[in-house]
Amino acid sequence: MTRLFVVGSYNEGLTIRVPRMPALGESLPGDSFDMGPGGKGSNQAIAAARLGAQVSFLACVGDDIFADRALQLYAKEGIAADKVHRLPDAHTGIGFVNVLPDGENWITVDLGANLLMTADQVRDCEALIRASDIVMTQFEVSPEPVAEALALGRAHGKLTICNPAPARSVDPAMFADVDILTPNATEARILLGLPPDDPSPVEVLAGKLLDCGVGTVIVTLGERGALIVSRDSAKHIPALAIDALDVTGAGDSFNAALAVFLGEGLSIEDAARRAVVSGAYTAMHIGVIGGLPSRAEYERFASEKV
Repeated sequence: MTRLFVVGSYNEGLTIRVPRMPALGESLPGDSFDMGPGGKGSNQAIAAARLGAQVSFLACVGDDIFADRALQLYAKEGIAADKVHRLPDAHTGIGFVNVLPDGENWITVDLGANLLMTADQVRDCEALIRASDIVMTQFEVSPEPVAEALALGRAHGKLTICNPAPARSVDPAMFADVDILTPNATEARILLGLPPDDPSPVEVLAGKLLDCGVGTVIVTLGERGALIVSRDSAKHIPALAIDALDVTGAGDSFNAALAVFLGEGLSIEDAARRAVVSGAYTAMHIGVIGGLPSRAEYERFASEKV
């Protein structure tokens, strides 16, 4: 069983399906409304637990009804949440998701309490990190706790995975503590200080991230799968042919599955192949949490699609 320590965010997500992007000032009718738990850290923690990992989660929520929903969810999912801090005078993060008919989306987020997480809170979890196999982080909390989690993971010899989303400029020294970095192509450009539409091939972008000290870069490519780039090789992992309904949580499903299967001893290539399958499963469902597969659902889907 993979023992996973996740440092990340909780956001309550409000999702609506729309026929197209609205014009400025337009009120555009939509449908298929869904309100539910989200946040990249929370999604990845839940996805990993459903796939069979033993998960501990560090997060910050506000003093509101959304915090109640978060804590109830973790109890239901079997996630150790004694390090989920409920902060007075703060609000839980909120995300607004608009989904197009082809499954693509755009998201606006007020991160709220997530931005109040501190490096001291991470240091208080050192015993959990020491007892874990893998430390996983994302970028929906402040840079200091992310860097601290990766540094402590490295200090205790744990595999460190960083999903740098949403991408932002960070101290490049942090990358020296990242074993596996999992940006999409746009996030890779932003991390390197390039425009989001920079035309550089993803292999070049990944190579520049390796030069910053990352061990391995896995660039997620949506409907084209993923590209694994190390210092001596590059391997494309093809996507599954599916009819996507909502890609909102597909990246979180991919990252969680990657961690789980690496923790179970699979090679990085085999783990990435299985992660692509998990991401595809999630993209075929409206809403994130309902689209995160249990291990049985994953295995059944994989047997049908692979």
